[in-house]
Amino acid sequence: MNELHNFTLLFLIMLLISTLMRLYLSHRQISHVSQNRDKVPDSFADKITLEEHQKAADYTTTKVKFGRLPLFYEAALLLIWTLGGGLDLLDKNIIALGINPILTGIVVILTFTLISSIIDLPFTIYSTFVIEERFGFNRTTVKTFVTDMLKGGALGLLIGIPLLYIVLWLMAQTGDQWWLYTWIVISGFSIFMMWVYPTWIAPVFNKFEPLEEGETLSRITGLLNRCGFNSNGVFVIDGSKRSSHGNAYFSGFGRNKRIVFFDTLLKMLNNDELEAVLAHELGHFKKKHIFKGILISFATTLIALAVLAWLMKAPWFYTSLGISQPSTYMALLLFTLVMPVFTFAFQPLFSIFSRKNEFEADAFAAEQTDANYLIQALVGLYRENANTLTPDPLYSAFYDSHPPAPVRIAHLNAQA
Repeated sequence: MNELHNFTLLFLIMLLISTLMRLYLSHRQISHVSQNRDKVPDSFADKITLEEHQKAADYTTTKVKFGRLPLFYEAALLLIWTLGGGLDLLDKNIIALGINPILTGIVVILTFTLISSIIDLPFTIYSTFVIEERFGFNRTTVKTFVTDMLKGGALGLLIGIPLLYIVLWLMAQTGDQWWLYTWIVISGFSIFMMWVYPTWIAPVFNKFEPLEEGETLSRITGLLNRCGFNSNGVFVIDGSKRSSHGNAYFSGFGRNKRIVFFDTLLKMLNNDELEAVLAHELGHFKKKHIFKGILISFATTLIALAVLAWLMKAPWFYTSLGISQPSTYMALLLFTLVMPVFTFAFQPLFSIFSRKNEFEADAFAAEQTDANYLIQALVGLYRENANTLTPDPLYSAFYDSHPPAPVRIAHLNAQA
């Protein structure tokens, strides 16, 4: 009984702390960006106009202010699902259908996911069609939005149901070592998805066209050859049908790697700048950042599954979170729901790792190309994407995987 009350109290305390932390961080970000709205940082004064700087500040504060509403609603909804008896009610109604335990678990988790998605939908719609539209970034039509949602749901069912079935079967049938077997399955599945994503998943949502012959392709091919990077092609994605934001990325695994440029990015940057951006991305490959990231992901998944294996044996874990009938699938669902409450404070650790990688990739790009071109490209991206140049340091430490603009540009200037 003491364990029951203690864990319930701990959950409530951690939920309160994490919610207040998020609220405090959002307040800091809004205040810091607003205070610096009327003056472009000195290092950007000759590159970014005051009007562009103010647009970025307004865009940033608008998004953060809007993010406060889901912050309170998510905390309230979590309490309703757990201590309020929402999950328990859902579970009892589906158990009453009389299907076997594994299928019951799948139906419970899928129903919960569907309800959560419907509840989240108004926030997504407002963000896309109001905020992004107000600042001139949205190009998503209602048809595209609905189509994406339906395609995403169908793919989620097609891929998620078999994986969920395997995981729940392992949890129920393989004894105390289920978490180790599950970890092996999830790790293998993740690698497989990385391999198939470029050619089977991504084209469901976007058109991919090979980058046409010309100086841009020649420059990119030359850089790839110098860096010893073998890919399955250089492609252009029609990102402009959803947003005017620009980006570039690698996807795939092994021989199935491909380089992808948003069509919007090709319009933003010249060939020198594009080459510098690609050199930065190649830096992640050459410095084995992707491989290290996969290892960290696998390690954290293993630890999480081991903790879950311990918790699911404890009756108080279920009852302290509002569940009257313990089950493997409910343990998995509860753990997924409450884990972010207990791990939020550790987010800066992942940001530190990510930022270290970004600095190393920038340094590699400065070796392969002129650092000034990467600086020009980054400034252009900050301008076109309305990224604030003056984020609050503490907020940035929690939420930003990349170093703040002034810090990153200062590092590059030292290498130029």
